[in-house]
Amino acid sequence: MRIVSISAALLTLVALGACEAPRSGAGEGAATAAGASDASASMRPTFADYDAGAVPGGPGAGRAYGLGASATSAHIARIDLDVGDTGAELPAGRGSVSDGNALYKAQCAMCHGQRGEGMLPAYPALIGRDPAGEDFKFATDPKIVPTIGNYWPYATTIFDYIKRAMPLTAPGSLTDDQVYALTAYLLAANDVIPDTTTLDAAGLRAVRMPYADRFIPDARQVPAPVK
Repeated sequence: MRIVSISAALLTLVALGACEAPRSGAGEGAATAAGASDASASMRPTFADYDAGAVPGGPGAGRAYGLGASATSAHIARIDLDVGDTGAELPAGRGSVSDGNALYKAQCAMCHGQRGEGMLPAYPALIGRDPAGEDFKFATDPKIVPTIGNYWPYATTIFDYIKRAMPLTAPGSLTDDQVYALTAYLLAANDVIPDTTTLDAAGLRAVRMPYADRFIPDARQVPAPVK
């Protein structure tokens, strides 16, 4: 019985050894494969290594395509048109309410309506002072229609938007006098200024919108000024 027990024990140890050997080999194989994968990944080109000029059809390795040109002061001036809340950037020029009325009918009414009522959802209303909106209850009554008269913080930025973005079919095509005239008309139509007004830069800076105090300036800080 003792001989049989010893033989059985030896067989058990041999079996365990046979089971452990492949595990050790598999682990080494996995480690080797992982090392090879890491080495392969480290040899792959990165974006920093990419040479656009070396692609087929390109100008050649290390060479640029030569597209574009450095912006000149004249180029920048043509697009540096934005006007902020203070109106410091407003250009020279002037326009009357009556001139703006005629321009509105010719350039704006086709989208915003003859009375500035808008054509929702594509074209917003511009004119109108819904009595329900005079308490600035837009957050609690979604039926109140926001317009320039009841939901615009700075008169100077009306000029800015029209100058840069209108009319939709030819943005930037209006002269400064025409933009002053349209701004004057829209302000008068919303009962912000008298119908007899002629606006220029100084006059527009002096206009205070009815609900300017309902808007809160964005006081977030950024690394550099943003326009």
